[in-house]
Amino acid sequence: MQPTFRNLNPTESQPVPAAPAPSPINELPRAVLRPNTYMLLDGEWRFAEDVDNVGLTEKWQNGHKYAYTAHWPGSIESHIAQIRQDNDGISWQDSVVVWYERDFDLPAREPATGDKPEMMYQLTFGACGYETQVWLNGKQLQTIEGETVHYGEYTSFSYELGEKLLKPTNRLTVRIADTMDADIPRGKQESSVYKRGGIWYQTYTGGVRSVWLEPVERNRLRSRVGVVSQIEDNLVRVNVTTRIHDAGDYILRLIITDKTKPEAGTLATSDFPLHLEFGQKNQRVVVELPDAQFWSPGEPQLYKLTAQLIDSQGNKAEIDAHFGMRKVEARGCCVYLNGQSTYLDGILYQPGTATYDEMRRHFYAMQKLGCNLVRVHIAGVDPRLYNLADELGLLLWVEVPSPHRSNQRSRQNHRAELDRMLSLIEAHPSVIIWSLYNEDWGAEDIAQNAETQQYIADTYHYMQINHPQFLVVDNDGWHHISQEGRLKSDLLTAHLYTPDLEHWKSLLDRLVAGDLATVAYRPLVVGDPYFYRKQVPLVVSEWGGFGFANYGGPADSDDRTERIRQFKTELRARSIAGDVYTQATNIEDERNGLIDFHTGELTVPEGLLGPIQPSS
Repeated sequence: MQPTFRNLNPTESQPVPAAPAPSPINELPRAVLRPNTYMLLDGEWRFAEDVDNVGLTEKWQNGHKYAYTAHWPGSIESHIAQIRQDNDGISWQDSVVVWYERDFDLPAREPATGDKPEMMYQLTFGACGYETQVWLNGKQLQTIEGETVHYGEYTSFSYELGEKLLKPTNRLTVRIADTMDADIPRGKQESSVYKRGGIWYQTYTGGVRSVWLEPVERNRLRSRVGVVSQIEDNLVRVNVTTRIHDAGDYILRLIITDKTKPEAGTLATSDFPLHLEFGQKNQRVVVELPDAQFWSPGEPQLYKLTAQLIDSQGNKAEIDAHFGMRKVEARGCCVYLNGQSTYLDGILYQPGTATYDEMRRHFYAMQKLGCNLVRVHIAGVDPRLYNLADELGLLLWVEVPSPHRSNQRSRQNHRAELDRMLSLIEAHPSVIIWSLYNEDWGAEDIAQNAETQQYIADTYHYMQINHPQFLVVDNDGWHHISQEGRLKSDLLTAHLYTPDLEHWKSLLDRLVAGDLATVAYRPLVVGDPYFYRKQVPLVVSEWGGFGFANYGGPADSDDRTERIRQFKTELRARSIAGDVYTQATNIEDERNGLIDFHTGELTVPEGLLGPIQPSS
């Protein structure tokens, strides 16, 4: 099978000079690689909007006359706008159903030889949703997890293609449905509760990342790797997931090398004998890495992890990932990285409809601003961005895209989304903080509802036990949960907005003095009484927003630069562990960005958000 090396997207902005790309280039939206070939199924697909939702009843999967074509990847909103020749930005309301279809010729694959079984085909969607159903030659497929309907739109999912379904030329049919349902994870996309305008954005759904076909071994490791570093002992705890069709005895072999110095050879290797039954299974192992160098923003040392599953005949199935040795802690007044107090110079980042190339330019620009932390605001991003942050030494604060209503169903959907995200991005040293909720969105009853509080507390404890490599914030901005005086958050965060410098100084003084009741829009803590005595780091996780009408402050670039410098100086003068300026780029009505959305050029001086402020 010959790989394809172009991932075209008609929504890309015009070419502009880009920062140098890491080498080698990973063309697929995934962070864990396989040493095999693949075929992109991006490009022109047949397309239909199912306005009356009759496609399933009429069995469009068995054959349908499509009047239009659309380019994959691309959003439902852009495709509907194209066929309607409608540019008013309102593409659907309440609900939408669309269908895509294309043909593809089955590529060649390595034949079975001797004791080596023939490889099978795996079909992967980089991200698609919110509800996705897939048919191959009219036969409905199930994901590897056994779903006939896949729910979610921020992470990848895969199908194994049965031999009996395959033909020399195949027909692939995809049905995608979405609604304004406030119980599903929506992030900043509008819903039946929050309508577009102000801080709420147009929906952006559908097949927004690549889809590809690749040969994989029948018995293999899935592209899910988790890493926890025990830096004190030079130990690496690795979690892998096996996918087995032929039960038997296997060897799991881990090989660690220096990612930037492969000539140094193998630094550590270890074999683990496993007896594996049919199906999928998680497995944790530990490897010692002598004389390990730590990963940090100043020195982002990365190691390559090669994981092999070897059967009794010696056949190997391999995946490649990378990791860094790092430990993050919240103790007393500060956040510590590898035992060193580290101030978080952060910026809020909302990718919106940005392409991968645009997001790459944004990341380089945010680092030029002096930031060591990027808070990816309740959105899913292309997994390659996590790899880029690892390489650049940018710390990441990621968040579960929130539902917009609090009830049992929304909490179930929230937890499912969290688990999907964790399974794919738990090895990146750049990711140091997770937020479960933000400003009560999807948890609007957090101050009164014991069930909501308990769900968030339980999820916090789950993260502490199963993912100790991260700090966890329960509900960012305010309304952190206290149970018996114990905060269910590793950071005490506050969102503070004012354009007035003197008022800003007063807010910060009151915050560090322990004013938890009146400093922010809502009380910082709910539940049982909580008394702040510098036992947990304070982070002003949103501030500024200058230029956005709702937040006030100067819109003029020079005036805004001076105001940011003054506000940042006041933050640094107090016992605060970090801050997050709002925000990186303009997005819809929020015209408060410091970076050009398309080009990545700065509209303010370099270093403005860093530890050393440029002269006024």
